[in-house]
Amino acid sequence: MEHVCRVARIIDQPSGNALLVGVGGSGKQSLTKLAAFILEFDVMRIMPNASYGMNELRIDLEGMYTKAGVAGASILFILTDSQITNEKFLVYINDILSSGWVPDMFPKEEKDALLGKIRNEAKSAGYLDTPDQLFEYFLEKTKKNFHLALCFSPVGDQFRFRSRKFPAIISCT
Repeated sequence: MEHVCRVARIIDQPSGNALLVGVGGSGKQSLTKLAAFILEFDVMRIMPNASYGMNELRIDLEGMYTKAGVAGASILFILTDSQITNEKFLVYINDILSSGWVPDMFPKEEKDALLGKIRNEAKSAGYLDTPDQLFEYFLEKTKKNFHLALCFSPVGDQFRFRSRKFPAIISCT
């Protein structure tokens, strides 16, 4: 119960991202799913296969960001170390953890459409009707609603190498 409360408290905060480290079968994903259920978050996962690459991850992240930033849905993205089939996935994860945004995630046309959808809401919240202000509102709303839970195993050297190469995994969770 203490661990569920800790995870729930972490992911309930704006920009609240969690790193759960434990050997396989210790319940990292179960604790995270239970905390998400208690907070009424939508749990999102990826199902990587041989053809799942950076483009598919970017498309999945676009969908999650749209749900969180436009619709205001509370989303918890659970990612395990076994789902990282390409080390370049961690570039996106590192960007999300450190700044809340992946550069060039949305093409310009899609980004303009997103900003158009939140224009009235942003103006009523006191933001100016400029692209920069609208994007700032979108990011703030996304940071409030989009959370990341990394479930990693400490066994082997992989966790140590990833932590050194992508410092936001440790410092921003």
